[in-house]
Amino acid sequence: MSHKIINVTVRDVRFPTSLEQHGSDAMHTDPDYSTAYVVIDTDYGLKGFGFTFTLGKGTEIVVCAVEALAGLVVGKFLQDIVSDFRGFYRLLTSDSQMRWLGPEKGVIHLATAAVLNAVWDLWARAEGKPLWKLLVDMDPKQIVSCIDFRYITDALTEEEALDILMKAQDGKQHREDRMLKEGYPAYTTSCAWLGYSDQRLKQLCTDALKSGWTKFKVKVGADLEDDIRRCRLIRQMIGPSNTLMMDANQRWGVAEAISWVSSLAEFKPLWIEEPTSPDDILGHAAISKALAPLGIGVATGEQCHSRVMFKQFLQASALQFVQIDSCRLGSVNENLAVLLMAHKFQVPVCPHAGGVGLCELVQHLILFDYIGVSGSLSDRMCEYVDHLHEHFTSPVVIQDAHYMPPKEPGYSCEMLESTVQRHQYPDGDVWKLIINK
Repeated sequence: MSHKIINVTVRDVRFPTSLEQHGSDAMHTDPDYSTAYVVIDTDYGLKGFGFTFTLGKGTEIVVCAVEALAGLVVGKFLQDIVSDFRGFYRLLTSDSQMRWLGPEKGVIHLATAAVLNAVWDLWARAEGKPLWKLLVDMDPKQIVSCIDFRYITDALTEEEALDILMKAQDGKQHREDRMLKEGYPAYTTSCAWLGYSDQRLKQLCTDALKSGWTKFKVKVGADLEDDIRRCRLIRQMIGPSNTLMMDANQRWGVAEAISWVSSLAEFKPLWIEEPTSPDDILGHAAISKALAPLGIGVATGEQCHSRVMFKQFLQASALQFVQIDSCRLGSVNENLAVLLMAHKFQVPVCPHAGGVGLCELVQHLILFDYIGVSGSLSDRMCEYVDHLHEHFTSPVVIQDAHYMPPKEPGYSCEMLESTVQRHQYPDGDVWKLIINK
C-alpha cells in the first residue's frame, strides 16, 4: 500500500501531576506533565502516533508549531519519505521561513520531533515491527541515509558512521537475544522528587529495593543543607553498594556547581546531572574537570537542543554520560546521529526518560544502541519513572529493573483515546473539574 498522508491532527493533552509534586525539582517546582499529541491519518486507514513532551503551560504554543509544519507533511507518501528520510528531515527543519524560529531548537524543534515521531511510528506499523526491531533489521546504509550529517562531519562522517554500524553487525543476533531474555538495565527517579517528604522518600525506596531496583537518582539543588540530609537518608536506605546519581536540573553557576557537588561527594554519586545551564558547554567541561578527582561524572542532554550541541559537548570532554531525549531532538533521525557520535567518542549513553511517554519512546532507541551500535552495557542504564504508563496502548514493561523489549508494531506512542479526551486542555473532563474549582 502507498500510505498517502491525508491529515495531521494535534491535541494539547495535560496531566495535573503538580497536585502531588510528581516531577518536582529545583527548577521545575510544579510540572503538569503534558504532550502535544499528533495523529497522522493515511488514505488506507493506517495511523501514526507521536508527541513531544512539555510541562503544561506553553503546550498550546507547540500545538501551533505542529499545525504550521503539517502543511509540509500532508500529501506525502510514506514510501517517498522513508526512501529519502534525510531529505524529509531537512524539509521540516530547513523551511526557509520557519527555520528562523530555530533553527533546530526551541518550540519549532519540539514540534518537529512530535511530527517525526509520528512518521516513524507510522513506518514501523507499516512494516509490522516495533521501532527498535525496525532499526535493528535495517541495512546500515539505510540507517545512515536517515541522518542529517550537516554541521557534524568534523566529528563524524557518513563513512565513519557506516563503519561503526557495519562492525556492530558482528554479534548482533546474540545481543538481540540477550535483550529479549533479560531486558535493558534501568534506574529509577521515582523515589526522590524534590517535593516529596522524607517519609514518602523512605517508603518509596523500601518498595523499590523490594522490587529489585539497585540504581537510584535523587533531585538536588534547592538548599545545600537539605540536600545533605536527603542524600544521607537515601544513601542509608539503599546501602553503600547500590548506585546513586544526583540531578540539579540546571540550578547552579559553574563555580557554585563545583562547590555544591563537592559538599555532596561523601555520598558517592556516579554523576551530577545538569549542574548548570544546558547551553554552557565550556561550563560543563570545567565542572567535569573539577569533579573528576572525586570520581563524579557529569551527565546532561535532556535539554540539549541538537546534534550540533552534542557534538561540541563530546569534543570538549564536557560530559561523561550522554542523555538523549526522544522528544527534545529531531526524533529518531537526530538521535541516531548522537548515538553514533557518542560511540565514536566512547561516552556511554544513558537516556533521559520519565515525564509522560518518554519511557515508552526512548526504550526503542537504547535497545538499538546496544544491539546495533555500541554493543556494550558498561556504565549504561536507562532512566525509568513510574508515572502515567497506564494511559498508553502499549505501556513499558519493567521486569527486575530492566526494560523488556516492546513487541507491538510501532514506536509505542499511541495513547488511549479515552485518556486523550479526558485530559485534553482545557475542555477535557479532568481540566474542567480543576479549572472550575
